[in-house]
Amino acid sequence: MNTQNQFLTNTDHTGRFIVISHRTGKKYCVEPIGNVKTKWGDVQSYGTGVVTGSYGQKYRGSIDKEDSLITKENGFKNIETLEPGKSPFAWIEHIDSQYLDKNP
Repeated sequence: MNTQNQFLTNTDHTGRFIVISHRTGKKYCVEPIGNVKTKWGDVQSYGTGVVTGSYGQKYRGSIDKEDSLITKENGFKNIETLEPGKSPFAWIEHIDSQYLDKNP
């Protein structure tokens, strides 16, 4: 299995993305886990804001924990799980600051 290709498949459904640090060149893989999403469907017109219909689990931008590709079995190291509401970008910046710049 080519985990990177699978990781970037259907990102609008899974919410998975990769961040490559410009400072260190390190690669960070992120996948939102859980079912926290904005309720959306077909919005009725005339500004009522009423949502009808549902897209269910499609395009929710996250995955269930059991569907995670970020595992030791897939070759990932230093796996971190953040609490809901914590910014993956802030965490990446924190971790990245512990390494030397690639171009000092």
